[in-house]
Amino acid sequence: MHSEKTEIQKRILGFVNMANWVLFAGLVIGGVFLAGQQMFLGILFGGLIVTVNFHLLARTLKHSLTPPYLKSHNSILAKYYVRFTISGIIIFVLISEHIVHPLGLFIGLSVVVASIMLATVREITKLFCCKEAV
Repeated sequence: MHSEKTEIQKRILGFVNMANWVLFAGLVIGGVFLAGQQMFLGILFGGLIVTVNFHLLARTLKHSLTPPYLKSHNSILAKYYVRFTISGIIIFVLISEHIVHPLGLFIGLSVVVASIMLATVREITKLFCCKEAV
């Protein structure tokens, strides 16, 4: 049972990682052709901020929670808050200096949430489809 849960978690994480980049690329390409420069830059910067943060968080957790590298939760939280603060400052500058359109930034920042939702729908669909077939 434990092995099955681990496989599901790995499958979800792999899907989310892949979907992040696919959605990000699709939104950026769509933004180039369908939106103005500020909207495009908002999508680009928002997607980069959230995708890079997600990958750094995954790396931090993997390295901090895997024996023999176990670290205290305080160091994990400190890294998280440093990334959160830096991201907040970048977002503040991007909006206050009118470099990006806030809606484009919001769309870009939603990439990881959309990837997680897609992964959840995918796993729920697999769960119900497989149970009906059995």
